[in-house]
Amino acid sequence: MLFQEVQNQEKEYLMSTYNRFPVALASGSGAKAVDTEGKEYIDFGSGIGVNSLGYCDPQWVKAVSEQAATLQHISNLYYSPVSIQLGEKLCGASGFSKAFFANSGAEANEGAIKLARKYSSDKYGEGRGTVITLIQSFHGRTITTLTATGQEKHHQYFTPFTPGFAYAKANDLESVKALADKTVCAVMLEMIQGEGGVLPLDKEFVQGVAAFCKENDILLLVDEVQTGIARSGSFFSFEQYDIQPDVVSCAKGLGGGLPIGAVLCTEALKDVLGPGHHGTTFGGNPVCAAGGLAVLERVTAPGFLEEVQKKGAYLRERLLAMPQIAGVRGMGMMLGASLKQGEAGVIAKACVKNGLLILTAHDVLRLLPPLTISYEEIDKGMQILQKTLEEELS
Repeated sequence: MLFQEVQNQEKEYLMSTYNRFPVALASGSGAKAVDTEGKEYIDFGSGIGVNSLGYCDPQWVKAVSEQAATLQHISNLYYSPVSIQLGEKLCGASGFSKAFFANSGAEANEGAIKLARKYSSDKYGEGRGTVITLIQSFHGRTITTLTATGQEKHHQYFTPFTPGFAYAKANDLESVKALADKTVCAVMLEMIQGEGGVLPLDKEFVQGVAAFCKENDILLLVDEVQTGIARSGSFFSFEQYDIQPDVVSCAKGLGGGLPIGAVLCTEALKDVLGPGHHGTTFGGNPVCAAGGLAVLERVTAPGFLEEVQKKGAYLRERLLAMPQIAGVRGMGMMLGASLKQGEAGVIAKACVKNGLLILTAHDVLRLLPPLTISYEEIDKGMQILQKTLEEELS
């Protein structure tokens, strides 16, 4: 099927909720994608950080295929050995005590918010359920996580929004403290505000928030939906801030391409949610869990995180060498490149024509390549980006 046929079908049968790039992808291998007409692309987006092992990684495909041929779904009314194994592996890699599996990042964040409010309700009674998030944050597209998102452009059309959220300024501890009245049960942070423009938080600010939360029995929730599972160069990005959150959410890279999210909590919170307090039909699905196990086996292997750090540093170096790039921010293989001139969206669209898939976030080009991308693939992608910048900004 040619691209125009795909585009026409999409217009006829799907709701127009996405501004899609003009390409229909049909297959892929590693960091290379192929469209319906046979054209190849280097992918620096990996499905918005989802394809952590790239396209069709053999080890991942084997694990998922074997599980699909054995048992695809049983619901959470029964014990699932593979899901329990994933919980054990995830807790072991992260140092948390217990996990709850959901289907997406938004659902994982919903679970984290519910856990925080339940903890506070159990201990202090009703009226202590406000969650402080940050301006420019992004926590999901459900009504509750959309409300948690600290971007005014998302707070329209869908009223009434869920109450119980307040928005502090990033890197301003006094702003957080000013909002922390007796109704507050938690503070939720992204270590890097991905959708907000790839904006890493200052270490001093994060440590200050963590200390303040501990002093006041306010839970610290860290949203690692995009930064987690080795993306930042450590298993979770909060590790680079020398803090210990009470609750962490993760999703995107965990399943390697399948829909899965997780909420992790410390020992003190492991029994807050009991039967009937939370649940999901598909969470911890055996096939998704098998994919997650394959991902964790790879990213926790000796030397893997160090290699992510090296590749991230190499990407940063290559970007900064381009005269059209004003600066690069981020951690590991989650980078944002700001332009000296021009619009990131225009450049990203032009990159597609030249064979490179790259993302944007506000005013920056956003790079989230597969963690397994080769240096040869990085070089090819960088060459295409340089060519595109020269063509568009000359």
